[in-house]
Amino acid sequence: AKAFTAEIMSVGPGCRVRHPYYLRNPQRIHIGRGFSSQPGLRIEAWDTYGDQNYDPQVIIGDNVIMNYDVHIGAISTLSIGDNVLVGSHVLITDHSHGHLTADEAGMPAVRRPLYSKGPVTIEDNVWIGEGVCILAGVSVGKNAVIGANSVVTQDVPSGWIVGGVPAKPLFNLADR
Repeated sequence: AKAFTAEIMSVGPGCRVRHPYYLRNPQRIHIGRGFSSQPGLRIEAWDTYGDQNYDPQVIIGDNVIMNYDVHIGAISTLSIGDNVLVGSHVLITDHSHGHLTADEAGMPAVRRPLYSKGPVTIEDNVWIGEGVCILAGVSVGKNAVIGANSVVTQDVPSGWIVGGVPAKPLFNLADR
C-alpha cells in the first residue's frame, strides 16, 4: 500500500491495496481513510483522450471496500461516499466513447471523443453487487443496494434495492 498511497493525490490512513493495481493520473484521485481493495483495482482519471481535454476528479470516501477487478473511469466527477461495499468485476464510469448516435456508427469506437452524460455520485452505505455496471449521469442514494450483474442507467433513490438490465426498482428497504 505504500507505493499506492505515495502516488495518490490524497489518501487517508489505514489504506490497504493488493497488487496489481493501475492508476491513470493519480494526482486527480482523492481517497479517504480505511480504504481497502483486492487485486485488479483500476482507477482512470482521463485528462486527455485524442485531441480532447478533460478535468476529471475521482473522490472516494472513508471505509470503502472494493473486491477483485474493480474499474473506475472518469472524465468529469465521480464520487463514492463513505462505507460503500463494491463487489468484484464492477465498472463505474462517467463516460462512453462518443454520443452513440447514427452519425458516429461508422467511426471506430476508439476514435470517438469521450463523452459524459454527467457525473456519477454514489452516496453513503451503498452495497454494489458482483458484476454491476454504473454508467454516466447516475446518482445512487444512501443505503441503496444494487443487485448482482445489474446495469444502472438511471438514478437509484435512497434505501431502494434495484436489479436487472437495465436496473429497475425492486423494493424499498423502508417497507421491510
